[in-house]
Amino acid sequence: MSDASATREIGHDEFDPWGTLALIALYFLVLVLMWLFTYFVEFVGNEPTPMIVL
Repeated sequence: MSDASATREIGHDEFDPWGTLALIALYFLVLVLMWLFTYFVEFVGNEPTPMIVL
C-alpha cells in the first residue's frame, strides 16, 4: 500500500482557516489589553500635558 493514496488534496474553496482567525483574534486581544494597561498606568490620575502653541 502506498502512502500517496492516503493523502487528500484540499482545494482553495475547502480550506477554512479557523485556527488562523483564532490566533489573529488572540493577538489583537493581547494588544488591546496591553494598550489599556499602559493607558491606565501612564495617564489616569495625571494632569493633562500642557499644549505648546507656537
